[in-house]
Amino acid sequence: MASTDASGPRRCPDEYRVVAIVEYDGTEYLGFQIQRRGKTIQGEIEQALAEITRHETRIVGAGRTDSGVHARGQVIHFAPTWDRPVSDLQRALNAVLPRDIAVVGLKEAGPGFHARYSARSREYWYTILNRPVRSPLALRYAHHCAKRLDVQAMDAACACLVGTHDFLAFGWPPRGNNTVRTVLRAACARVGECVRVEIEANAFLRRMVRRIVSNLMLVGLGNLSVRAFADLLSLGHRRTPAAQAPANGLCLMTVNY
Repeated sequence: MASTDASGPRRCPDEYRVVAIVEYDGTEYLGFQIQRRGKTIQGEIEQALAEITRHETRIVGAGRTDSGVHARGQVIHFAPTWDRPVSDLQRALNAVLPRDIAVVGLKEAGPGFHARYSARSREYWYTILNRPVRSPLALRYAHHCAKRLDVQAMDAACACLVGTHDFLAFGWPPRGNNTVRTVLRAACARVGECVRVEIEANAFLRRMVRRIVSNLMLVGLGNLSVRAFADLLSLGHRRTPAAQAPANGLCLMTVNY
């Protein structure tokens, strides 16, 4: 991400755009992308911009997180009607936005920067609370599994995902028919009482991570072998043994440029 001094001279609104890193709790929202009805992350940010700048401003996100999915490192860009330092815009946005959405960084973007198309990869984490008793405090951010998971087997299954594959069995393309994606890294580890699945890819299908996780859990429970999990990549349909894990455990962590 290229940037200029936040206190430097401003260019005309139609000649520059800014890039922001946004963190949000997606529990109460119908996903990132604006909808005709219901609250969305994009809708709340655009409403805040309109209130601050008195102009309608469209934002573009790096990823369209689904209903109930969280983000620590969502990236957006937009071209605001604004003639003051961008640091002031960040403060103004955080003063107006709901408490479950925050702009944690905002800079002027470099020439040609696009939040979605300039991205090289995106990284998602899925958190599973793996203990006998559920946790009310973790309810919004982790899926509970009472039976102990075999993390070593799940990690071995994750290794099958790395590389370029047709992920038709695990999701739907946001547009078009191309279901081929490249997974750069996939791993599973136990972190305290939680099991965390981390997947980095050049792009993701809709529901891809959640469907992968649900089938990884079958591996961890001993109901699906690592070989059978790997064979899912060669299916010509989406009838996998498990549908999709709940949204609350999923978080968009980082977008890499």
